[in-house]
Amino acid sequence: MPEQKIDINLSEDVAQGTYANLAIITHSDNEFILDFIAMMPGVPKGNVRSRIIMTPKNAKSLLAALSDNVRKFEEQQGRIDDKSNIFPMMGDGGIA
Repeated sequence: MPEQKIDINLSEDVAQGTYANLAIITHSDNEFILDFIAMMPGVPKGNVRSRIIMTPKNAKSLLAALSDNVRKFEEQQGRIDDKSNIFPMMGDGGIA
């Protein structure tokens, strides 16, 4: 089967990106919800900077793509220290 090409537009404002140092992931039967949050040191309140809602199938594809990219990064840059987690678990969701 030939490779399918897709055309993706990246607007200038989206290309600038949004900083987040915390992600909270929750799900329902039909959706995964990823909230990306900016927490500032010494401030107990954060702001959700972006919310992404996706199907379970797309969430699993994202997981695979992210795992592959982290593996490639660590092969080039060395192991990422993931021992310290400055944010404790909250509620039913996962935190990254």
